[in-house]
Amino acid sequence: MTPESCQNLDALIGALGRTGQRLAALQSCEGAAGNLSIFFRPDDSVAERFPITQEIILPLPAPALAGGACLVTGSGQRLRDIAEDAAGVMAVIVIGADGKTGRLHTAQPCRFRRVTSEFNSHLAVHQDRIARSGGEHHAVAHVQPRHLTFLSHIPAYQEFAFLNRQLLRWQPEMILQFPRGIGILPFLPPASQALMQASAAALSERPLVVWSKHGVLARSDDSIEQAADLIEYTETAAQYEYMNILAGSPAGGLTVEEMHLICKMYSVQPEILAEIHSGSEKVSG
Repeated sequence: MTPESCQNLDALIGALGRTGQRLAALQSCEGAAGNLSIFFRPDDSVAERFPITQEIILPLPAPALAGGACLVTGSGQRLRDIAEDAAGVMAVIVIGADGKTGRLHTAQPCRFRRVTSEFNSHLAVHQDRIARSGGEHHAVAHVQPRHLTFLSHIPAYQEFAFLNRQLLRWQPEMILQFPRGIGILPFLPPASQALMQASAAALSERPLVVWSKHGVLARSDDSIEQAADLIEYTETAAQYEYMNILAGSPAGGLTVEEMHLICKMYSVQPEILAEIHSGSEKVSG
């Protein structure tokens, strides 16, 4: 998406539709699992597309977002349905000048009573990033990719250095996409205050965090499709890891030295490699 289209509501809805279908094809959002949101600067098209409004109290103060808006999926809605019925499964929340209240915009017929229960985490991540960057656009995606979520049920993969050593080794693209690594949180109740706070902190440092035993949360300054790309890269690495485990761990993947060579070629600073390098090339399967 171009910078201009990042503020165009029709373009944003189109990107959400494509993203929902792609994530569904990846088997990352079974049933109504998963939620998406985009922060943007609204124009008159919001009231035209989503004319039914009501005042709401935001789940947390978001002063950096004042005057902006969040396009967000409704609770219990399938991401794969966005492309065909965006008006029925999406809402726009325009953030008030005080950063504490908002105006919820929906369309008719609306298929939900409230937006996703994970909106508190979305809003906290948007608030943190926009406050830091001063940007006008930001996207957040939560889904439950099968292989990555499975690995997060194994205690060893809930440890930051181990998770990153095991996943970054499977494709050259991984270290380029995640030079600071992939975040990992312990299991925290869905939609909880604790999950909201931990997610905002984790995504202030890295673009993707694994919610142990639950899924992933990814963000992008550029587009919701790029956030989905990060999920796809990580889930592909998790699938390689899963296959290697099933095969008895015969493959070692890329070595730390090889990942350094990749980063040197592309002038990327691989901060994560110093943390995961144990001084040997022994890789646990």
